Amino acid sequence: MSRVPWRVVARDALLIVLGSFVFAVGVDSFEVPNGLAAGGVTGLATVFYAMADAAGFYLPVGLQTIVMNVALLSLVIRSGDRGYIVRTIAGIIACGVLTDLLAPVVPVFSNERDLLLCALWGGVVTGLGLGLVFRTGGNTGGTDIVSQILARKTGMPVGTAIIIVDGVIIAFSATVFSIEQALYAAVAMFICGKVIDMVVDGPRTQRAAYVISVEHERIANEILYTLNRGCTEFQARGVWSGNERPVLFCVLGRSEVVRLKQIVAQVDPEAIVIISEVHEAFGEGFRQISDGG
Repeated sequence: MSRVPWRVVARDALLIVLGSFVFAVGVDSFEVPNGLAAGGVTGLATVFYAMADAAGFYLPVGLQTIVMNVALLSLVIRSGDRGYIVRTIAGIIACGVLTDLLAPVVPVFSNERDLLLCALWGGVVTGLGLGLVFRTGGNTGGTDIVSQILARKTGMPVGTAIIIVDGVIIAFSATVFSIEQALYAAVAMFICGKVIDMVVDGPRTQRAAYVISVEHERIANEILYTLNRGCTEFQARGVWSGNERPVLFCVLGRSEVVRLKQIVAQVDPEAIVIISEVHEAFGEGFRQISDGG
């Protein structure tokens, strides 16, 4: 296994610390003060924190998450990926420590009359923080570990896996707080998952276009010389007709999709055009791919 360049290591370390800091702010400012246990080990810790507070003693949320994650680290160690293990342990410690350190100093946004606003911003801020950590290839531990493994096995987005895994924890929080707070916690969790997907997968600014037409040569020339985009031709066969017909494939910027439609409409109005979203595009005409992600 080749050594990871020090610049990548430094970038990952910075993202883990920065992401953990942002995540801790979201937890301490929006979620814990409002009883929003938005899933995960942090959600469990929030429930236990409230139970301890009602009993008259202080149980730090960050310290709880570190202790709970010890039991889950075996899933990470079994992966055999040293880089993943190191990044995950760093994320666990950074998030736990910063959550407790920032709790006394960050502003608290507690509003019982407008829990929706707190849930929305809690989801956005924590999702942004987790997304930054996830971009390094690690995570912050807890059910995030289970969620990433589930995402790898099934191919579903990481944020969606988190939503599925953490539903039980939110249901449990309703027994300590209230059904209303649990519902708002679900909103925070949903927003968090979507923000994670946006940060990890990118803003989806590219589109992939497939064009099937008898005038494929003319359309390909227009794509090459009018749009100045590369174009690849696949050989395909219609199952019903049995006729051989090329399929054109190209990746475009969002603003170029309308121009492609106009070109196809002018050359062959009967052409079949399929356009889908592309999370990221690398190579000639796009940004360069690198080991740093």
